[in-house]
Amino acid sequence: MTRPGFAFSTRFKVRYAEIDGQRVVFNSRYLEYADVAETEYWQWTGIGEVLGKAWLETEFHVRRASVDYLRPLVWGDTIEASVRIERIGSTSITKRIDLANQRGELCTEIEMVTVNVHLPTGRPIPIEGEVRQFLEALIAAQPDRVA
Repeated sequence: MTRPGFAFSTRFKVRYAEIDGQRVVFNSRYLEYADVAETEYWQWTGIGEVLGKAWLETEFHVRRASVDYLRPLVWGDTIEASVRIERIGSTSITKRIDLANQRGELCTEIEMVTVNVHLPTGRPIPIEGEVRQFLEALIAAQPDRVA
């Protein structure tokens, strides 16, 4: 079940290789989970199929990620990862990824800022045209956030 305030979620299980001796997920794995969830989010939106070359030529790099560990994920948990776009800046996107366990308990809140970059120079460039329009439509279609 998708968390309130999110239109998208995906599920996967905690694997043995992702835990420490106490059967708790290594802290570094939470950003890997966010990456998996974000990849599936982009596939779910259909942005690649709709925009084709415009999306393939758009390159985002992580600028900042913050992880708020509320409760541990443990071996055997089924994770529900929910993703939404919080904000679109001139060159960046801020996303929120929530990780909950199978009991619906929110375990982790992740905020990730990615910047659109020009690959040859590595410098930020504006998010424009049909890419911006598609992203703005995603935000407009999201359910109201729960405070």
